[in-house]
Amino acid sequence: MSSPAAAPPAPASLKRIVAASLIGTTVEWYDFFLYGAAAALVFNKLFFPGSDPLTGTLLSFLTYAVGFAARPVGALVFGHYGDRLGRKRLLVLSLLLMGGATFLIGCLPTHATVGAAAPVLLTTLRLVQGFALGGEWGGAVLLVSEHGDARRRGFWASWPQTGAPAGQLLATGVLSFLTAVQSDAAFESWGWRVPFLLSGVLVVVGLWIRLSVDESPVFKAALAQAEARRADGAVERMPLIAVLRNHWRDVLVAMGARMAENISYYVLTAFILVYATDHAGLEKQTALNAVLIASAVHFAVIPVWGAVSDRVGRRPVYLLGAVGVGLWAYPFFWLIDTRDFGALIAAVTVGLFFHGAMYAPQAAFFSEMFATRMRYSGASIGAQFASVAAGAPAPLIATALLSSSGGSSPISLYVALAAVVTVVAVLAGKETRERDLNDVEASTPEGGAATAADAAVTVR
Repeated sequence: MSSPAAAPPAPASLKRIVAASLIGTTVEWYDFFLYGAAAALVFNKLFFPGSDPLTGTLLSFLTYAVGFAARPVGALVFGHYGDRLGRKRLLVLSLLLMGGATFLIGCLPTHATVGAAAPVLLTTLRLVQGFALGGEWGGAVLLVSEHGDARRRGFWASWPQTGAPAGQLLATGVLSFLTAVQSDAAFESWGWRVPFLLSGVLVVVGLWIRLSVDESPVFKAALAQAEARRADGAVERMPLIAVLRNHWRDVLVAMGARMAENISYYVLTAFILVYATDHAGLEKQTALNAVLIASAVHFAVIPVWGAVSDRVGRRPVYLLGAVGVGLWAYPFFWLIDTRDFGALIAAVTVGLFFHGAMYAPQAAFFSEMFATRMRYSGASIGAQFASVAAGAPAPLIATALLSSSGGSSPISLYVALAAVVTVVAVLAGKETRERDLNDVEASTPEGGAATAADAAVTVR
């Protein structure tokens, strides 16, 4: 059973929807990445003093990982209510939670002021960040995917994905500027707070744009059908239950697809600040500038990869990125070890170029896997549960491997193995490029079809 295809929005309307998703994801990722950069640069000293530098960094990255642990909870809660109430309301809430937590981090007292309470407060606010981000991603990409032209869905849905490099660019740029104009003592004393406090301004801008867009027409149509069935006496099944019944294989594919994408990204953009400064002996300003330049390239190539996926399919582009990242894991560290700034830029840029080939089609790929009334839950669960095993421990594992081996080879192997997992997962999945999001039928693990009535409202 299919719903009538909703007319695609006018170009101006679609661009406004893309802008609303992009500005929101940029703010969310700015907040999230800002914490990662600060964890590598100053939190080890301000919140975990008394440890040797590498141990302090490990403790700092542990609080960084806590944010990932909260993301699956956010995925479950936001996915459930996003599939019940709509995408827009939950996106507004996620932005408020993320921005508020980040602003408060900028106000926190350090260990020198309040002792052990400082890392406890820091960890609590990091949990709020992770919870908010767990709900943000699915809603943002669905809002665009469900509004956009099906023939160019990969391109349009890739724009919210550029919020990650845009947020990275913004966070790294602010930190790079502050470290350039301040002494180390001034930066550690108060300068690190400035980018966190700026989040309050960014949230106001993001809310103003996000509140101006309409709910997804695909969701409205599916909601109307569900309400009609409820009027006939049907009882709607929880989206989570429907996902696990009808889309468990798709969830596993999504989780596996994220392994190389998630692990490589945090090695390329967060762990590099540790490796380049503590191991290769480079200035932190040099490492920040390299990430800044590479993030600009990353931002530019994501829509290109998204457009390519509209022509050749989601899987071929994703596979190219996974294989590329796996092979690049060794040259990446070799180039950093040269201590040459140009080589450092090349190392990060090429890595993010291949990462973009996975990240760009991911939005459309995951959206197209799930039926409308369980799409927010399915896409969010697949994406965010994987982050616990992938992105969360990546800087911790990389730092521990560096500490135990004194070299980069084990870290390269770690990234390469993640790439193998992703290749297997994507090959196990189905090509989704031709799938109509207005079709409310759900594919079953056995390859048959479950109608929307079976997937969502079967109990009278």
